[in-house]
Amino acid sequence: MQPAILWKPIKGQDIQCELCSHFCYLKPEQTGKCGVRINHKGRLYTLVKDKIAAIHLDPVEKKPLFHFLPGTTTLSIGTMGCNFDCVFCQNHALSQAPKLKQAIVGQNISSQELIEMAIKYQAKSISYTYSEPTIFLELVLETARLSKEKNLKNIIVSNGFQSQPCLQELKNYIDAANIDLKSFQEEFYRKYCDAHLKPILKNLETIKKMGWWLEITTLIIPKLNDSNKELQQIASFIKKHLGKDVPWHISRYHPSYKLSNPPTPLSTLEKAYEIGKETGLEYVYIGNLPGHHTESTFCPNCQKVVIKRYGFQIQEYNLEQGKCKNCQTQIAGVFA
Repeated sequence: MQPAILWKPIKGQDIQCELCSHFCYLKPEQTGKCGVRINHKGRLYTLVKDKIAAIHLDPVEKKPLFHFLPGTTTLSIGTMGCNFDCVFCQNHALSQAPKLKQAIVGQNISSQELIEMAIKYQAKSISYTYSEPTIFLELVLETARLSKEKNLKNIIVSNGFQSQPCLQELKNYIDAANIDLKSFQEEFYRKYCDAHLKPILKNLETIKKMGWWLEITTLIIPKLNDSNKELQQIASFIKKHLGKDVPWHISRYHPSYKLSNPPTPLSTLEKAYEIGKETGLEYVYIGNLPGHHTESTFCPNCQKVVIKRYGFQIQEYNLEQGKCKNCQTQIAGVFA
């Protein structure tokens, strides 16, 4: 248990966490919705800063980030806990265990050791992922600050439910983010995630203004968020408020955790892809479907393949200094 940041005293020993947009009001010995931040004797503590529960060397494409240092590897880390309670969570053993009063486990690996590990294995970045990086902010900040000195980039893969003060803490240390925009319905977020839509939309605009490289992921779940109307709303929001060059990853759902809806049909994913392109988005990708042609990046001007992928592997790379080799059009992104 280590001291946490972003909280304020309320009355007596009651406090309020200001880390995410839940703004949990905590009485003594209560934990927040994340399950890993606790009011102990009138002060907020984190239970996971020194407990890394998952660590792996990944292709950066797995985050998914297709326009940020493509072809490089990233050291991915995560702890237990999450401030969402998604009934379809694919990492529920990691994210939901603390809320079920299960033991919070993990390795005590220092930030310096993480950076040395990243350098040893020639990773170009460190990714804060697997559960929800917001809830282990102290670890993210400490590691990101040190990694800047070693020319390592920092990535968050997040549900986008940070408080605005949390985003300001991260502002100068994060280089890229993939944010889930799970739905465009408030009811969906309340019923299936125990969260809200509006803070996420605001945060996406904030992130874009802060200058992080941004990509969006939407997990398409049959009968819950797959209507033409909703897909059009998501695509239109991305184009109008974030930019037509912000990549949209349309991800295939598979039954997981508490939700047993059938997997997303290919026809639904291709419909979502067409809606994205017709709306004017330049980069739309279908995920969780290795081998589909939409995994590749096409030049928005000449339509030639500039990055050909199979799964998370790059098979062709037709860029020079970030420009299409065929027509010299600048491709949006951050390239090595």
